Amino acid sequence: MTALAWLIPCALVLGLLGLLAFLWALNSGQFQDLEGAGWRAIQDDDTPTPPDDPSQRRG
Repeated sequence: MTALAWLIPCALVLGLLGLLAFLWALNSGQFQDLEGAGWRAIQDDDTPTPPDDPSQRRG
């Protein structure tokens, strides 16, 4: 029974911290572009580099 005396307040404090973190994320714009990050992860925008030109090398 004494375990409940500290488990319940700990659960309430952790729940309140989670709620505050969620509200902070909402206010700071963390959820503005949900699909953009997914598309950027699979988008292939790497431009191929040209092969080395031997005449440009310093010897």
